[in-house]
Amino acid sequence: MRTKTNEANLLTDQQHLRTKCLVYTRVMGYHRPVESFNIGKKGEHKQRLHFKENVC
Repeated sequence: MRTKTNEANLLTDQQHLRTKCLVYTRVMGYHRPVESFNIGKKGEHKQRLHFKENVC
């Protein structure tokens, strides 16, 4: 069983193998990466509620 310290060490040891993941969201009719938002807009994005639409 892994502990939190072991997981943290594993992540830091393998950091060079990880790839950056860009999250895009639709803003004013076009898609834009969240990382380019200002600090206020990033906060709004974190507070958004996600939902799943029920199948008819």
